[in-house]
Amino acid sequence: MVKDVYEVKGMTCGHCVAAVTAEVEGLAGVESVQVDLASGEVTVASERQLAYDDVAAAVDEAGYELTGRHER
Repeated sequence: MVKDVYEVKGMTCGHCVAAVTAEVEGLAGVESVQVDLASGEVTVASERQLAYDDVAAAVDEAGYELTGRHER
C-alpha cells in the first residue's frame, strides 16, 4: 500500500471535504481518503502510486486546486 499526502487549496467547509473525498475515492486503486480541513492536506492510501495528474483532475472536478504532494 502507498500513502501520499496531497495539498489542496480552497477547501473551507464540510461540503468541500465531502466533494474532494468523493472524487478522489473514485480513482482506480484508492483504498481510503482522509481530509484535514485545517491544513488542507488530503491523505490517500492506494494499491499503487497514483499519477499526480489523475489526482489533480479529480480535485479539479471537485472544484479545488491540487498544489503539491509528498509521500508519507
